[in-house]
Amino acid sequence: MTLAERLLEYVSACFTGIWIQSHEHADALTEIASVCRQENWRLAVWDVVQGLSVAGADAGTVPSGGGDPLAAVQALGQLADPQSSALLVLRNFHRFVSGIDVVQTLEYQLNRGKDQRTFIVVLSPVVNIPVELEKQFVVIEHEFPGRNQLAEIARGIATQPDDFPQDPAEQDALLEAASGLTRFEAESACSLSLTRHGRLVPETLWELKSQMLKKNGLLTLHRGGETFADLGGLEPLKSFCLRALRPRAQRDLLTQPRGILLLSPPGCGKSQFCKALGNETGRPTLILDVGALMGSLVGQTEQNVRQALKSVDAMGRCVLLIDELEKALSGASGGAGDSGVTTRLFGTLLTWLSEHESDVFVACSANDISKLPPEFSRAERFDGIFFLDLPADRERTAIWKLYLDKFGLDAKQPLPVDTDWTGAEIRSCCRLAKMLELSLVDAAKNVVPVARTAHESVERLRQWASGRCLSANTPGIYGREANAMRSTRRVSRGEPTNN
Repeated sequence: MTLAERLLEYVSACFTGIWIQSHEHADALTEIASVCRQENWRLAVWDVVQGLSVAGADAGTVPSGGGDPLAAVQALGQLADPQSSALLVLRNFHRFVSGIDVVQTLEYQLNRGKDQRTFIVVLSPVVNIPVELEKQFVVIEHEFPGRNQLAEIARGIATQPDDFPQDPAEQDALLEAASGLTRFEAESACSLSLTRHGRLVPETLWELKSQMLKKNGLLTLHRGGETFADLGGLEPLKSFCLRALRPRAQRDLLTQPRGILLLSPPGCGKSQFCKALGNETGRPTLILDVGALMGSLVGQTEQNVRQALKSVDAMGRCVLLIDELEKALSGASGGAGDSGVTTRLFGTLLTWLSEHESDVFVACSANDISKLPPEFSRAERFDGIFFLDLPADRERTAIWKLYLDKFGLDAKQPLPVDTDWTGAEIRSCCRLAKMLELSLVDAAKNVVPVARTAHESVERLRQWASGRCLSANTPGIYGREANAMRSTRRVSRGEPTNN
């Protein structure tokens, strides 16, 4: 439903307090004014700069009251008419609702509004309703523009036929880049694209979108060049995700992919895989900083969560990376000493994972599943829970070849003993060999594998994953015994080991 349709519904049902959360006041006011003209309602708008302005024949009959918020609310009674409804729109009024005088004036007017058919509409970018008025306000979210409206905006900016792409695939790429932008941001991005390139191109819109996400610090748009070719092994995991996200002529909500949860010791490629997944499937990758969601003020965390998830939904077709999830949600089972903030954050995230209808593929990673509440990993939260074990012989061979080529090292030189190495440690060895001008065997003396520094935790993780997770390295369910047979201890061509 549009903002105008929801407003009509709530006014008809006599909800005298309506809080509209919107970052686009001009567009919201246009829709509100349109409804008022259609229904022959009286409309007054107040802001701190212009004071109270009344539309139509009532203009000049009600004192403006200047920038006094109390005077604006009290003036609503003078607009009351038994034959018609009257709306007072208060712009950015969340800045004035902390005082008891404003709260009680609002409460008095909201109660009288039932009889007078007068309605108070607060237009604000945030929802900040005082506890005394929570039961008297209904909240409406002014949604981001859809693809049809974005197409209208783009065509309105592109005045020449060649400015707007004619190829359907190019149009789809342009509108995908514009998804998640406000109307004002979409107009600005299209204007910048015309100025810079002489036509509308997705790259400029992606640039503006990246800047938009940086403003709140909750989400980051990753635009790296990682691909699956940069990852050795993990073939079953790659195949699963590519098959789940393959383009389809028709896709319904029942079969829409949800996401994956990746579990492994540090350095096994979880984050790199998630970043490469977006490029392989033609989807932008958003990175959610769960730690940044935690606010210092009461209610700020919950507001941050809602804002972040709303932005993700507005992006539409994308990959959402939530990295090292257990570090942010480890207190969700209680005892965190944060007055239940982590629990509420966790509950909101769980609900969204199960119920969101946007085409968002969620890729979560964790190093310690035991710190996450058990309900997080139940069926239908994710399409699959994969365990990425330390790479076996075949995977290590592929990883060595990848990084030897990347760093320009001699591929014929002896390799160190790497049975318990992760991909990150193989990369570190190659980088050190290049940086220090050493052989791989000598460079390996500076590498201490995580399988040794955190041996106990790695073994606990393997034990938990055995029989519970899909294997990212071999088809089917992960099992410690079967995985152990994949890897044999390799001695490096007569060279000394790094043990």
